[in-house]
Amino acid sequence: MWSPSLPPCGTETMPSRRCLLGAALLLPVFSIVARPARATPAAMQAAIRDLIGNAPLRQGRIKLEIAPLVENGNTVPVTLRADSPMTTTDHVRRMALFTEANPQPQVAVFHLGPRAGRAMVYTRMRLATSQAVTAIAEMSDGSVWQDSAQVIVTLAACVEG
Repeated sequence: MWSPSLPPCGTETMPSRRCLLGAALLLPVFSIVARPARATPAAMQAAIRDLIGNAPLRQGRIKLEIAPLVENGNTVPVTLRADSPMTTTDHVRRMALFTEANPQPQVAVFHLGPRAGRAMVYTRMRLATSQAVTAIAEMSDGSVWQDSAQVIVTLAACVEG
């Protein structure tokens, strides 16, 4: 008959270090499960404002290339292109991706400079469900530009809860 070498956590008057360590290791797991499953369009707008401050958003100078119909939300190809000569006086400082229905509205922020050569980023992202995706470009002169696209997802990804 097998017998454990240490008593279970509840049998001692003082919790053992092993019990406390086990509880501490499980705490992050429970905090991940407890967070909300989806952002909202308002949360996306708040995340954009956190990034750009009070700068006015304008249409143009950035192009978001993403398929309008995605079969699998686990890996969605995305390309961001900004209209910029990428010189020391006129370049893209950063480009960012936001979603309105993923667990976190801010997907990624890419920092660029004149040495980047081209203002283009190719990446992949996960989409929880059909939703709007927004791309933001902040230029060296402080102007902020946006482009958005509606994406229909047939097989959802990053679903929590």
